[in-house]
Amino acid sequence: MGRPHRTELYHDVPSACWPIVYSPDYNITFMGLEKLHPFDAGKWGKVINFLKEEKLIADDLIVQAREATEEDLLVVHTRRYLNKLKWSFVVATITEVPPLFFLPNFFVQRKVLKPLRTQTGGTIMAGKLAIDRGWAINVGGGFHHCSSDKGGGFCAYADITLAVKGNGHERDFMDDQRVYIMDVYNRYIYPGDGFAKRAIKRKVELDGGTEDTEYLQKVQTHVEGTLNESRPDIIIYNAGTDILDGDPLGGLAISPQGIVKRDEIVFMAARSRRIPILMVTSGGYQKRTARIIADSILNLHNLRLIDNELATRGAENPKVPACSGSLHAVMRVLCPLSACSRNSRASLWTDLPMPLCRQTNNYIYYMLLLPPLQKGCGQMWHSWR
Repeated sequence: MGRPHRTELYHDVPSACWPIVYSPDYNITFMGLEKLHPFDAGKWGKVINFLKEEKLIADDLIVQAREATEEDLLVVHTRRYLNKLKWSFVVATITEVPPLFFLPNFFVQRKVLKPLRTQTGGTIMAGKLAIDRGWAINVGGGFHHCSSDKGGGFCAYADITLAVKGNGHERDFMDDQRVYIMDVYNRYIYPGDGFAKRAIKRKVELDGGTEDTEYLQKVQTHVEGTLNESRPDIIIYNAGTDILDGDPLGGLAISPQGIVKRDEIVFMAARSRRIPILMVTSGGYQKRTARIIADSILNLHNLRLIDNELATRGAENPKVPACSGSLHAVMRVLCPLSACSRNSRASLWTDLPMPLCRQTNNYIYYMLLLPPLQKGCGQMWHSWR
């Protein structure tokens, strides 16, 4: 059994602030080495700049993320794994930037891993905000290729339930019958983890080159179908843009408008049911993804699916569980519909990430993953007391 862990990642947020979490420390700039990876390592700042240009937000209205400490990370990660990150060649392998192999680790820690730890802290912060306010967006995060003892695919820390989806959490929950995973994914691409794939309870496989019509129809069908089957208390949405047409790794052919519509579908399903939702931006390997993410957030605002008035009324929303005190960590242990119900009382204080708030009872957590690069879309359920 794990011990309760108090963190400094959550802090009091003025009601005037939007539940949009970001820090300038998210962005990775290191003598141009960040350009050696197809991932735009500065996209998070670009998203914020686009939103500022459109007068949606200002610096004093953004929630500042804090860097996750080693104690925060040890809620999920093994000490052995965190010690491995003190070797530059390990980080070079995880991030797929070979020149990092030759650099002193203190540079790698400061210029590469600190931004990822700060984004991890941002996800934890946003999780608490979603519960409190009804919705939240971490402009970074979504490191779903990382599990408790293994990183990969530019993911060094497992943030959203520590290994949101992808092969990371599938490996973590391989023998856990409390976990239900539904995947919609490109069957032909990375990570090709056949062992992890065995943990998927419901597979919806896409062919390479899948376009908007088929993709959005499947997203709509599975989101609505799942939410009609059960009423989760929070949706954690990994909104990657590696599905974009032309992405060098994603292998699908979704248009920018298709990505905006996808996010609209998910938020519409959540908000119409008054279910809190947390969104993270995850993968996306083209320079234009920052503009698309910003356009999607603007669209959600224009449709009044997100705004600060809705957020400040979150505490009045009867669907949002009352919550107080510091955030302990994001949940990781999840429960399949076939194995537990709203009345489940399983004790889940484990060495995995702990619940958002110990005071809340009988959560059912639903996770939706859309980016096919990470083995796509999935739902997870969690109930505890």
